[in-house]
Amino acid sequence: MTRFIRPNIAGMAGYVPGEQPQGGGFIKLNTNENPYPPSPRVKAALVEAVNDRLRLYPDPMATEFCKVAARLHGVEPDMVMAGNGSDDLLTILTRAFIGPGDLAAFPSPSYLLYPTLVALQDGRSVVVPYSSDWTLDPTALEIPGLKLFWLANPDSPSGTALTREQVAELAGTLDCPLVVDEAYADFADSRCHAVPLLETHPNVIVTRSFSKGYSLAGIRLGYLVARSEIVTHLIKVKDSYNCDMLSQAAGVAGLLDQDYLMETRSKILATRGRLTGALRFKGYAVPDSQSNFVWATGGPPARETFRKLKDRKILVRMMSYPGYPEGLRITIGTDAEIDRLLENLDRLD
Repeated sequence: MTRFIRPNIAGMAGYVPGEQPQGGGFIKLNTNENPYPPSPRVKAALVEAVNDRLRLYPDPMATEFCKVAARLHGVEPDMVMAGNGSDDLLTILTRAFIGPGDLAAFPSPSYLLYPTLVALQDGRSVVVPYSSDWTLDPTALEIPGLKLFWLANPDSPSGTALTREQVAELAGTLDCPLVVDEAYADFADSRCHAVPLLETHPNVIVTRSFSKGYSLAGIRLGYLVARSEIVTHLIKVKDSYNCDMLSQAAGVAGLLDQDYLMETRSKILATRGRLTGALRFKGYAVPDSQSNFVWATGGPPARETFRKLKDRKILVRMMSYPGYPEGLRITIGTDAEIDRLLENLDRLD
């Protein structure tokens, strides 16, 4: 029966998520999860939400959540749409804007899901390389017929970020939607955040995640902010009930506890600085990260180091992109986890 599979699906490789080990005892520094627990307010909200109402469908529009997110960003609630993680929102956006043969573009190196989403729609991908200083030349975005451009900001795997002014320049160059994927924005300088651009650049769409800053990767919740006339059409594309009651309750509680977010953020940023310095001392090239991870290249062979660390039950992410040296993307863990990583790196020599 596989002959009935669409040819573009049969011919694509598919996205491979980071490894989730089934056994215990691993230090997980491979999928950019937050090493600290969620806000206590989130835990309390989840306990309260587990009640007899679970027999009912959730609010299909996540109304209360969208109101809280809108207040946080200073926009109207009809400019916010919730999703089952930001990947769900990226899928919705691709389905809304890309059809067979259509062009979608993204920088490289960047999030490996983007070309997969284009392939699912039988579209065509255009890769725009980063400059050596991790910026993008706006003229490189002048691609005839382009229907969508993704920008992970901060980027993965580099962890680098463009300023709001640089993003605005890209948006002004493009004659199509610019999706600014801000999955790691909670760890970045606020001058990189793109939501304020919606006032002057109607083609900007911003996506956010709860998996990183809010320590809720297991909940699966994200949201986007865009002009209301765009959101109106995106609602047609999403699943009817794409966010369950528990995720909505957790999201509201998380957004309302910004003090806790700032507390865990400050810990991660401090550890990020220490890890960056230690890796550079060991001879690695590490860009200045605005995320909860760093990308290390130029040291011992990356694949061999990856394998040796895994043998010692330390997981990092092996990253390989055309035109770039292979490298290790390392999530910022607790200080104790990073100490163990650095100790084991010393023993690999």
